[in-house]
Amino acid sequence: MNEMLHRDQYLQDRPTTQAAEGLPRYRWTVAEIDKLSEAGFFRKEDRFELIGGEIVPMQSKGARHERVKMDLNLHLARTLPPEVAFIPETTFRLSKDTYVEPDFTLFPRSVGIKELNGETALLAIEVSDTTLRYDLGPKIAIYASFRIREVWVVNVETLVTRVHREPGTDGYGVVTEHGATETITPTLVPGLTVCLAALGLKSQD
Repeated sequence: MNEMLHRDQYLQDRPTTQAAEGLPRYRWTVAEIDKLSEAGFFRKEDRFELIGGEIVPMQSKGARHERVKMDLNLHLARTLPPEVAFIPETTFRLSKDTYVEPDFTLFPRSVGIKELNGETALLAIEVSDTTLRYDLGPKIAIYASFRIREVWVVNVETLVTRVHREPGTDGYGVVTEHGATETITPTLVPGLTVCLAALGLKSQD
């Protein structure tokens, strides 16, 4: 009982702050966050990423986001080649103090989850509504800095997918946009094609 009260006291509806902007802060590691999670410190519905040792809370997702994610999930499960695996909303560990949670991560089945990292990932997909600005800005810069070779950001309102390829020190060297009726093929997963309109999705423009 005391443990539950302790956890809720610190986490339930906990406000965020930028009051220490520009000042030193304690730095968390992925291992420390894992231990806290195993101890039950966080609630199941608590969503955050760890960026450079700082806990960054993630905004809640709307119904439109979940619809697009559901249709993509079904499409990936049905059409991915057998040598490629995917996992939704995994804790994608990039370093000892950074992890993100893309909506989908694709990787070689032979690699497995334990060996999933920036070098082994084939594709990361972000399905974005309330987080669109963050996903297309700071988060893309994080993906590029860890050399994730291809990242898609799907705008759930317009169904425009921005494809990022060729990561470098200043972001991605190749960035293209594709409408809902266009078919996209990942560079590292040639056996997969995605056309959002063909999945029955329509933009809300």
